[in-house]
Amino acid sequence: MTGQRVARDGRFSRRRLLGGLAAAATTGLAGCTTSSADGDGGDDYDIGMTASAFTPTEFTISVGETVVWRNTSSRGHTVTAYDSGIPEDAEFFASGGYESTEGAREAFRSEFGGSIDSGATWSHSFEVPGEYEYFCIPHEQGGMVGTIVVEA
Repeated sequence: MTGQRVARDGRFSRRRLLGGLAAAATTGLAGCTTSSADGDGGDDYDIGMTASAFTPTEFTISVGETVVWRNTSSRGHTVTAYDSGIPEDAEFFASGGYESTEGAREAFRSEFGGSIDSGATWSHSFEVPGEYEYFCIPHEQGGMVGTIVVEA
């Protein structure tokens, strides 16, 4: 089934059509956007951020698709790639738009840079196949880590 995103646990994302349209609409924004929650409680995201985990922890998409994270808890979270945990030719990603893991860590330590507030979403488009390891800066020690698998 073309264009559908399926989590590792086999659940189908209801955003298949809207995700594709959103990705096309945000191409001019280099694939990274931040938006507020729409408040309808619908399934308008791919990965939830609970108090101390990404749900699901592993998510599979195809090259060119966009993943949307939503902070579903009352705590602030980040989405931050590990510099060494992404494919060699892939673009680094971090909420807040930082260019490295250390840059994101420094910004969060100094002014909570990159924090995604409760109910807010953040998205990123993946253009290179491979595995992408990422984490939440304030909750990394508690095991808040995840993986995006991008298939060609």
